[in-house]
Amino acid sequence: MEEEFLQDNFWDQRERAQELTRLLSSQKEKVEAYAALFNHWHEISELTELALEEEDSGLEAGLLKDLKKLEHEIAVMELATLLAGEHDANNAFLSIHAGAGGTEAQDWAQMLMRMYSRFAEQEGFAVEVLDLLSCDEGGIKSATLLVKGENAYGYLKAEKGVHRLVRISPFDASGRRHTSFASVECMPEIDEQVEVEIDSSELKIDTFRAGGAGGQHVNKTDSAVRITHLPTGIVVQCQNERSQHNNRAMALRMLQAKLAERRETKKEAELAQIRGEQREIAWGSQIRSYVFHPYSLVKDHRTNRETGNIGAVMDGELMPFIRAYLKEQARTNI
Repeated sequence: MEEEFLQDNFWDQRERAQELTRLLSSQKEKVEAYAALFNHWHEISELTELALEEEDSGLEAGLLKDLKKLEHEIAVMELATLLAGEHDANNAFLSIHAGAGGTEAQDWAQMLMRMYSRFAEQEGFAVEVLDLLSCDEGGIKSATLLVKGENAYGYLKAEKGVHRLVRISPFDASGRRHTSFASVECMPEIDEQVEVEIDSSELKIDTFRAGGAGGQHVNKTDSAVRITHLPTGIVVQCQNERSQHNNRAMALRMLQAKLAERRETKKEAELAQIRGEQREIAWGSQIRSYVFHPYSLVKDHRTNRETGNIGAVMDGELMPFIRAYLKEQARTNI
């Protein structure tokens, strides 16, 4: 049947033809990338043999440089093979919520927002702040970012969960050690072709005056939009745009993403039940700890990946943790 479609009426079914064309282009890029990697390795091998035959130590520095570059190329390709999820290539909605603890937790949430913004900058992603609830005393209660770029969701899905901070509090005059928590949610921005039905009669839509940056116009008009999906209780809001219409459209996209994520989570839970798995989802079950005192350590509790360079991590160096998570997921899903 597929052969008949390909031979006789390929362009008559436009959507199917476009889907197959995109798939072909994607596979072609992968093959070409592998061929380039193989050619690079072959060139290094030949130069190494030549250097050994002629006992030319002058080639050593150049070969070591080429080998380091090849290592990086292999790591990039290996990571790409781990991003095979349906929505991994999509943009990502990233939401950060401060836990209980007032200013301590709110400051921690703001630190995480900065960390993810720096990570996005390093990876060449664009970041758009869709919603931000700041606090008068400092920090943020919550924030929602749209991270735009190829594989943004594939990478950032590794960050879903509770993040724990241990430090000497800058807000405690006694200099005591405090533990703070913040949760991170990540959802893919859903393509328009993906069907997620939303019944308008099941939505409660509120408008309100936006706060924060944006000038007088933002603060003096009811441009911000909050949408509640009554059957599930999911609430999304957007106050980034001056136009109420644009904020509503973005909020609906966020709701679509949350409903799609909810559907996938339900499927995963059903499969886990069939397999007899026990998964605890609780505020205390943090995925990663960031310890500033009495020592410096960032440790991911899912993979046991850790580093003492906490400054680099807070400046956005998250890829080692993301790579370890994706490898672990690939291993457990075999």
